[in-house]
Amino acid sequence: MFLWHILLALSWAAITGLFTWSNVLAGFILAYLVLFIVQRAVGASSYFRRIDRVLRFVLFYVWEIILANLRVAYDVMTPRHRMRPGVVAIPLDAKTDAEITMLANLITLTPGSISLDVSSDRRFLYLHAMYVDDVEEFRQSIKDTIERRVLEVLR
Repeated sequence: MFLWHILLALSWAAITGLFTWSNVLAGFILAYLVLFIVQRAVGASSYFRRIDRVLRFVLFYVWEIILANLRVAYDVMTPRHRMRPGVVAIPLDAKTDAEITMLANLITLTPGSISLDVSSDRRFLYLHAMYVDDVEEFRQSIKDTIERRVLEVLR
């Protein structure tokens, strides 16, 4: 389905004669609608559920980055620092290299946290975070937000 999606979008750009970002994006949207309609006649596909999960994840992650940036900026701009830095071991439900790598990289890209290491048995991810008020609450927030959503997208 993904290949059909790309081919239809590029066909749209070729037919219109405009290979601009906005026109290719319009082609992707139109191709999505065409494939969605056609899949009802041909048979259901998990492709559309996966795209929905990916789009929801992107929106969630952009929102998390905005909130983290605001928190760090507020802490830098105010005279009283609210940082409580710490290193925390997060037990992993992620098993494959791709899942662990994506999780670690997304955590590192979020301001105020950085992935340090993965345990040799790949059961724990070690993080340094600027705001660790309660270790258990921090662990649970990582597991319930980023890790759960990464696994939804990749599995």
